[in-house]
Amino acid sequence: MHADPVPTLLSPVQPGERIEVMDVLRGFALLGILLMNIEGFVGPLWLSVTGLNPELTGANRVVDWLIYVLVQGKFMTLFSLLFGMGFAVMLDRAQSRGDGGGRLYARRLLALLGFGIVHAVLLWAGDVLISYALVGFAMLLLFRNTKASRLPIWAVSFAIVLVGTLLALGLLMQVFVMTPEGKAMLAKQASDAAAMVAAERQAYGGGSYLDATIQRIKDTLAMLGALPVFGLLILVMFLLGAWLVRAGIMRDTVAHARLFRRMLLLGMLVGLPLMLLSATMMPTMEMHEMSLRSMGWQSAAMIAGVLMSLGYASAIVLAMHRPAWRRRLSWLAPAGRMALTNYLMQSVVCTTIFYGYGLDYFEQLPRAWQPLFVAALFGLQVWLSRWWLSRYRYGPMEWLWRWMTYGARQPMRLPAIA
Repeated sequence: MHADPVPTLLSPVQPGERIEVMDVLRGFALLGILLMNIEGFVGPLWLSVTGLNPELTGANRVVDWLIYVLVQGKFMTLFSLLFGMGFAVMLDRAQSRGDGGGRLYARRLLALLGFGIVHAVLLWAGDVLISYALVGFAMLLLFRNTKASRLPIWAVSFAIVLVGTLLALGLLMQVFVMTPEGKAMLAKQASDAAAMVAAERQAYGGGSYLDATIQRIKDTLAMLGALPVFGLLILVMFLLGAWLVRAGIMRDTVAHARLFRRMLLLGMLVGLPLMLLSATMMPTMEMHEMSLRSMGWQSAAMIAGVLMSLGYASAIVLAMHRPAWRRRLSWLAPAGRMALTNYLMQSVVCTTIFYGYGLDYFEQLPRAWQPLFVAALFGLQVWLSRWWLSRYRYGPMEWLWRWMTYGARQPMRLPAIA
């Protein structure tokens, strides 16, 4: 029995309606996300978010440094930028057909929240989907009808608030740690962090699936504790992504090539040097150092991440203007069209290989070899995505997401070619 067709008003984006450069950018972002996350798959998740590992030497140190400077914090922001673009595309399509799109997008976010909870609890605690869904609701409530010209102003305003909050927190902590209570609190934080790393090693490295699941819940709650602050960074990128679509920039990138060249220069000439300076001055974020200095360099790394992610996106867009590069980069588009499926697949594959209840290679893959593993896995994902989309309209998780969003099954298989 076939499902009833979905009304035209509530139909998802069809392959022919897609903006190719956005799919290419999603594919590129997926590669960067895996490069960033692989450290948290191979070893304790908590250690992967503190910057450079001071215990590494030689080639492992070089690779760790390169990934920290060029990847970490840049591709999460790029993924957030693309999520904001998708937000604007979906709402604009709904409004052009006479519907506000609010309820539809709320269902989409609820479905994404469900995916995120399942992912975080059953697969990997480094999930970003929960945060995207929660911040997406704020975006829907506050900025659904905001004029395109005001979106970048709001983005810059929230970025200033974020940096100001971090600096104020650092100043307050610097004063507080001079007191006996403050010293005791920092000592407890350092002890708790060490205990968390030890618990992750025990649960993920040698524990059962149940042990790992219990630890994933603890890690997820700990990660979400930082959402009130770092959710602002996600919101900044959502707003910039929505602006790029609503202002018509992503639909005619050739006409806006000058803007992309400026963003590329801003990312490489301002963002990269700022990141290099931050990595030099404070390569590792220690739990026992909560000060104006530490928050200042962390803020610098965050600003650098935003600028460099815009530079990366601009480099891809400008490369797509050249036919030779467009042909090469278009190979990333199928992976980008199946971004949710591929993101979840990365967690399935990596936890199966590295966790104790799988093949038990936890902390066995040297840092210098991790990029090679990433290249092999992502290359396989690109090939599988192209194979799948030559036969089906959507990736499996994208199909399920659309079903949950629109309330009816979408046709899955492509029509046979005579």
